[in-house]
Amino acid sequence: MIKIKHLLFIASLPAAGILIALTVLIFSGLKDQMGKADVALVLGNTVNTDGTPSPRLRARLDKTLELYREGYFPTIIVSGGIGIEGYDEAKVMGDYLVSHGVSADQIIIDNEGINTYASAKKTLQIIRDSNKKSVFVISQYFHLPRARVTLERLGISPVYSAHANFFEWRDIYSSLREVAAYISYALRD
Repeated sequence: MIKIKHLLFIASLPAAGILIALTVLIFSGLKDQMGKADVALVLGNTVNTDGTPSPRLRARLDKTLELYREGYFPTIIVSGGIGIEGYDEAKVMGDYLVSHGVSADQIIIDNEGINTYASAKKTLQIIRDSNKKSVFVISQYFHLPRARVTLERLGISPVYSAHANFFEWRDIYSSLREVAAYISYALRD
């Protein structure tokens, strides 16, 4: 007869696996992988109802500005779709960067970036069309491992990354969700 403590042990294994995966994902995302790249890819996020970047998106853009000014990349791809607020995330992102001193001719607008995979595919097309190779991706720490694996699986190398300096309580949920999303993207053909 199976004892209750054995059942509890068996039942706890999936939770332990998720906790380990979550820990690896968070530490991987928080460890910036710095290097000079041909282009940056800034992944989109929510735009406020007044058309301005949400705090999370603004943090991504501010990190991009910091790295751009330090010379890590000469060109920036802003990638996002049309959010439920009705704004083109990529255009809002591009406008924000221009308003903070980036020349419009250094920005490539990708308004087809409805998810990480779509953004990565468009980035691959952009860099191939312009004979570029390396990408520097900027997003939230929990999102970076999936973004990196997606770009690498498409054949982009090297891929550098840095996380936005922003945290909110929602990140706990987002990090947990990201474990499943990472596995799904890593297994994608």
